Amino acid sequence: MTNLLDRLRTNLRAANIPVSAADLEGISAKGFLSRVADVERLLDTIASTSLPDYLNGDQLPVVDAVGDTAPMVANNPQPNTITALAPQLQARTISPVELTRQALDLLAARDPQLNAFQVVLAEQALADAQAAEAAISAGAYRGPLHGIPVAVKDLLDLVGTPTTAGSKILADYYPSQDATSVAQLRAAGAIIIGKTRMSEFAYSPGSNNGHYGPTANPHNPERDSGGSSSGSAVAVATGMAVAALGTDTGGSIRIPAAQCGIVGLKPTHGRTSLAGGVTLSWSLDHLGPLTRSVSDAAIMLEVLSGPDGRDGRTLHTVPPFRAAGLAPQARGIRVGVLGADGSGAPQADVETIAAVHAAGERLRAAGAEVVAVDVAEIEALRLLNPVILAMEAAAFHLPNLRTRLNDYAEFMRQRILAAFVYGAATFVQAQQARAVLRQRMAALFEQIDILALPVVPHPAPALGVITATTFTGPFNCLGWPAISMPAGFSREGLPLAVQLVARPWAEAELLRVAMVLE
Repeated sequence: MTNLLDRLRTNLRAANIPVSAADLEGISAKGFLSRVADVERLLDTIASTSLPDYLNGDQLPVVDAVGDTAPMVANNPQPNTITALAPQLQARTISPVELTRQALDLLAARDPQLNAFQVVLAEQALADAQAAEAAISAGAYRGPLHGIPVAVKDLLDLVGTPTTAGSKILADYYPSQDATSVAQLRAAGAIIIGKTRMSEFAYSPGSNNGHYGPTANPHNPERDSGGSSSGSAVAVATGMAVAALGTDTGGSIRIPAAQCGIVGLKPTHGRTSLAGGVTLSWSLDHLGPLTRSVSDAAIMLEVLSGPDGRDGRTLHTVPPFRAAGLAPQARGIRVGVLGADGSGAPQADVETIAAVHAAGERLRAAGAEVVAVDVAEIEALRLLNPVILAMEAAAFHLPNLRTRLNDYAEFMRQRILAAFVYGAATFVQAQQARAVLRQRMAALFEQIDILALPVVPHPAPALGVITATTFTGPFNCLGWPAISMPAGFSREGLPLAVQLVARPWAEAELLRVAMVLE
């Protein structure tokens, strides 16, 4: 460890970034360097002649035809979901104003304890709800999000409000243009009631935030809600919003969804636009919905997906995603339930593993072909994702690290400083390893259609304690679609969850199988 700290100190000095002895001690104590040796051993196994991932052609080939023309089928839609509320709004048996007032009343009652919202837009939301009501009454119904109260993670630009990204550094940043995703919600008629709390610059899988405090779990306020899309998950879980936007770089949609007992969808990288969002890692960031049902996630994804000239990551030649035609379907689907993951260690606690295996049995009963699969690449990918994340985040934050280091709270500051332990060649080596692992995983998915595994190793930890990205980070590294599904409750009354993963662009197949579990 002493050698690593010496290397880190030298690299920070070369980058003209001041570092204190206290921060070096904190980096060591928090374990931010604990897997550097494992990473370097992994990279040593990759041939230096391997083509890096960013030169490896189309890393996300189109393999799925998405969408039909039939109406979406939702069996017995849950109350207080988009799927249940939209027909009532269209028929004018409930009003957008009524729904928005209910959401704001819940927010006023519960948020002082939970700390889910950074900004509440009560006056604007009610005005927008009145406009939606008038438009629907006049026959100008825009679709299933028209009049639905939603929330937005506070790293997405919304004109008239600061985009803090959970930080002090951006506390006074007021954007001049909405994020593309925010504009898409507005165009669909959604009512934005506020912006939600998150960990600082999204660089934590817990709700811990040294500036604005943690966000409590609605099932037990002494437990954490997960991160970094903490507030968005809590808003949806409590009904303070019917749906919300989150982002996911190592698990930041799926982890809070799992810990709060809702649905969290990370689409294929490039399916949705991140223009107008504060970057954590360009090649790992994903934007997606947090919802109360799988059907709702499909509705949100249709609104959010598609090419955006402001975000080059979205300019793939792929069929558009359509929610129409989606219905529960597992018959004939090949499902792999994760066995050994390459770590040699227990995967998760007993209740979590039981929930994953129970999901596999439910899919088998619905006609799926279910087999156990060992995926040693999971361990390699879980090592690799944080390295790529750290190096891209360090590049993004470099100007502020040089001039405003002490404006970062301790956890974020020490975690981002730790990124400089890696050498100049590490980023390219990591991209070479990424390409090799992507090829191996693609070969596995010639044998299966869906992989079922945990989202998190255990239910929600104590408030402010982070959760490992053990099972989520690998699929940011690949950029493949993944969904977190509620799977009952632990003996302590905390949500359990199962994760389903599909090939690139196969969101339709992923959502059909998820509907079976729902």
